[in-house]
Amino acid sequence: MFTGLVEETGELLALARSAEGARLTVRAPLVTGDVHLGDSVAVNGCCLTVTAHEGQTLAFDLLEETLARTNLGALTPGAPVNLERALAAHARLGGHFVQGHVDTTSRVLAFEQVKADYRLEIALPAEFARYVAFKGSIAIDGISLTVAEVRDPSFVVWIIPHTLSVTNLRAKKAGELVNLEFDLLAKYVERIVATR
Repeated sequence: MFTGLVEETGELLALARSAEGARLTVRAPLVTGDVHLGDSVAVNGCCLTVTAHEGQTLAFDLLEETLARTNLGALTPGAPVNLERALAAHARLGGHFVQGHVDTTSRVLAFEQVKADYRLEIALPAEFARYVAFKGSIAIDGISLTVAEVRDPSFVVWIIPHTLSVTNLRAKKAGELVNLEFDLLAKYVERIVATR
């Protein structure tokens, strides 16, 4: 479980593909001090298991399902990635409950500065539109954000300068893929209603 509050923007060092999937290697000077083999780390919002740890680098093994459902397979060396360690039971919950189970990827339609803040518009795939609500929570590349507008077929969030400076959003451009995780509560409500 995560909060959607990014702890560090790491740097992708390598994505080595194999017949079984891929190995993702990231440089992460801040979070590596308190990470061990087997720990869960959200990488661009995708919960991954640390399979190697050396100095300031972490490695994660990716299954084909992960490559197909997330933007991790499209990354190139040098790309910034959002990193967050799993939530400790005694920690504050400053964002919202994020599982690290990416639902889908979608494209950035527009990203522009408006006065001091930034307006980010993302395409909303029709099959997931029911999970997005005005003032609802959403995780974009693992960042806990609030939906400001629901359009057809897109949604808008606003980014403050601090969030831009400490996440990979500072490098995002229109046309690029982002990982989306929709609010857990919406999924459970849908399931409960459907079974009645």
